[in-house]
Amino acid sequence: MDETLPDAGPLAQPGRTATECANTGIAGLDDVLRGGLPRQRIYLLQGSPGSGKTTLALQFLLAGAARGETSVYVTLSETEEELRGVAASHGWSLDGIVLFEFSALETSFAVDTQNTLFHPSEVELGETTQKILEFVEKIQPRRIVFDSLSELRLLAGEALRYRRQILLLKQYFTGKNCTVLFISDATREVDVELQSLAHGVLLMEKLPAQYGATRRHLEVMKLRGVEFRSGQHDYVIAQDGIQVFPRLVAAEHSKPFPRERLSSGVADLDHLLGGGLERGTSTLLVGPAGSGKSSTALQYVHAALMRGDGATVFSFDESIGIFFARARGIGIELQPFVDQGLLGVRQVDPAELSPGEFAHLIRQSTEKDQSRLIVIDSLNGYLMAMPEEKYLIIQLHELLTYLGQQGVTTLLVIAQHGLLGSVHSPVDITYLADTVVLFRFFEAAGQVRKAISVMKKRIGSHEDAIRELRIDASGLRVGQPLAEFRGVLTGVPIFNGADQTLLKEQP
Repeated sequence: MDETLPDAGPLAQPGRTATECANTGIAGLDDVLRGGLPRQRIYLLQGSPGSGKTTLALQFLLAGAARGETSVYVTLSETEEELRGVAASHGWSLDGIVLFEFSALETSFAVDTQNTLFHPSEVELGETTQKILEFVEKIQPRRIVFDSLSELRLLAGEALRYRRQILLLKQYFTGKNCTVLFISDATREVDVELQSLAHGVLLMEKLPAQYGATRRHLEVMKLRGVEFRSGQHDYVIAQDGIQVFPRLVAAEHSKPFPRERLSSGVADLDHLLGGGLERGTSTLLVGPAGSGKSSTALQYVHAALMRGDGATVFSFDESIGIFFARARGIGIELQPFVDQGLLGVRQVDPAELSPGEFAHLIRQSTEKDQSRLIVIDSLNGYLMAMPEEKYLIIQLHELLTYLGQQGVTTLLVIAQHGLLGSVHSPVDITYLADTVVLFRFFEAAGQVRKAISVMKKRIGSHEDAIRELRIDASGLRVGQPLAEFRGVLTGVPIFNGADQTLLKEQP
């Protein structure tokens, strides 16, 4: 069986070389740490059971083994068989790692009838620690993991003695050419004192959701003498190991791009928007369900593809099959653009997504797939996907700023509650968007029709008129300005004009 190693990611950031930092084997975590963990230091990895501490530690050692560094895993709580089982579940082989199982100490103490390993009250902690250090002295590892400190705490019996033993270990490794990672459960308050002894502290949190996948956050609590990206970073435990999604900081991602207006391919729609949408801006398409928001977004996607710009659509509310069927229903065939690699359509499962992972998907579309147009359809699904997450609006603001600085045009679709009468939005984010396009229903000539108008546009002018929007098999059409409206903003528009000013249905 082929050995599959986790992605080592960037080895170092500018100003820090690979000899100064040990990469963790997790690209996102190395990005958070600005290259990795400074070498020849002791680190504390804390987390609740099931948060992925063992998996992270294995990736850390595998990354070292891939670079030819001697790596040791001292397991004080799990058996070698269990560790190999964890590795096998991710497709890894631990042949390059030296495993030192705690039960091996039982054999060394078997001749001593006065000491029994599995009865902490009868075992001297200092003698146990000495045996571990003798093994380390023999192997001379470059990387070592102690899993976990809970066993040493039980052997110590009291907090003071436990702290002294940790100090002993720290003094022993000082000056050694070895990077040490201590693993500890975050359920014990006593380990808070150990945070002051470690050079750096990483905290892994497992937060069960009321519905859907469990959310996990990673935070670098401290890292002495090194700049790192603070705050909470979402992560998942996938088949190929832990994937960390660094918190998006828009100020770190800025590049020049040409300022130009982008056509929708529909002349009257461009006139309504003052000539078109500017590259690098965000547009909010807001209105009740069925008023034409998604179809208008589709029109912009098609226009972008026709001029050679890549586009990505994130669909929260409908399947990919329905998306392509709806496009064909208005005369737009998108499959050829998918085959060319210009268009990406990603169906998002609302129950499985975290804000950090969603931002990571958008960054991939922008930086790897070179998409110049991003469509999020709809924000209702985005907000419903993460009802328990805090500060979603701030995260969305950071995301839109990032896209704008990358020269990406963003279309945000949001459905208002209600069809007739008073309608309202689940959240007011009109202040975030550069342009706001309003969709409404109105009745005329015994038919329900659609109206479109522009409420806001930060860059350039726009029409204040209300135009009719018609979507049929011939595509998307926008009529001439209609002045005979009353009560459009109330959600109950009334048209008092002549029927000949309205758009006619085309075969």
